[in-house]
Amino acid sequence: QYRKTLLCVLSLCRPFRQTCCQSDEYVRRFISENTEIVGQHSLTPELKLRLLTSNCRFWREKPELWPFEDPYWAIYWPGGQALSRFLLDNPAVCRGNTVLDLGSGCGASAIAAKLRGAAHVVANDIDTVAAVATRMNCELNSLEPPLCLSDNLIGSHLEHFDLILLGDMFYDEALSTSLHSWLDRSVKTHGTQVLIGDPGRAQFEGHGIRRLLRQLAQYNLPESVREENYGLTCSSVWHYCPQP
Repeated sequence: QYRKTLLCVLSLCRPFRQTCCQSDEYVRRFISENTEIVGQHSLTPELKLRLLTSNCRFWREKPELWPFEDPYWAIYWPGGQALSRFLLDNPAVCRGNTVLDLGSGCGASAIAAKLRGAAHVVANDIDTVAAVATRMNCELNSLEPPLCLSDNLIGSHLEHFDLILLGDMFYDEALSTSLHSWLDRSVKTHGTQVLIGDPGRAQFEGHGIRRLLRQLAQYNLPESVREENYGLTCSSVWHYCPQP
């Protein structure tokens, strides 16, 4: 029941909960004890990730007992799966580039970028626990962790990135509009390439940014991922091509 409630709440509104001030050692131990290492049943079976599964305590535990912000990083969302699969299958996209994984969550897309030869990778998520989870997931995949930032970068004036990755970020209309404006400025100022992974959520399909996107790939989701995401059957990767 918690799993269904979590997925519904996170995908629709993502409420805020205050993060406990804990040491990295405490957070690492908590993640280790309350997640499971998963390597199959996703679009990227070659990646190992610590995720929340039915074998974990908090699959059934009362949500209010979770001591941190809601654990978006503990779920491998379908947009991120498609984006990571695309990067793994198309190494030239990342090779030698400076990459920003925005809203990085579990860090899968950042990991895929590093595996395919990105020169420098930054994983950005406003949840500080996600940064710890990303570092742990890098270790599982025998990689040096990327630089992990927890500042809200949306709207900021970034240094140059060759590539910005956004998986499952278009779940709210206001956020989508902020992202659109920010991405447009980044592309026109720096010539940044932008890739978006999304399974076709209503907030994404109905937003104005949709007409500026070119589909690069579409993937059929594994059955277990379909069940966890209320029947979504596929997920796509899009290239953002703003008007000049």
